[in-house]
Amino acid sequence: MPLVTVIIALIVVGILLWAVNAYVPLDPKIKRIINIVVVVAVVIWLLRVFGVWGHIDDIKVGQIISNHFAKL
Repeated sequence: MPLVTVIIALIVVGILLWAVNAYVPLDPKIKRIINIVVVVAVVIWLLRVFGVWGHIDDIKVGQIISNHFAKL
């Protein structure tokens, strides 16, 4: 995915989040939850776009622990 597309998507998400926070009359707790959900979703999306998320899926915690104890 081209970097320009990623930057445009981030700008659009930022503007939409700002508009929700500024103009939609919601309880501050609900706005905070929306902000957290959007930020987490954007971070996960960015990790997938830059290829980091695929490498996270390859890591097996049980495999790392069993390999560590096998060396002892």
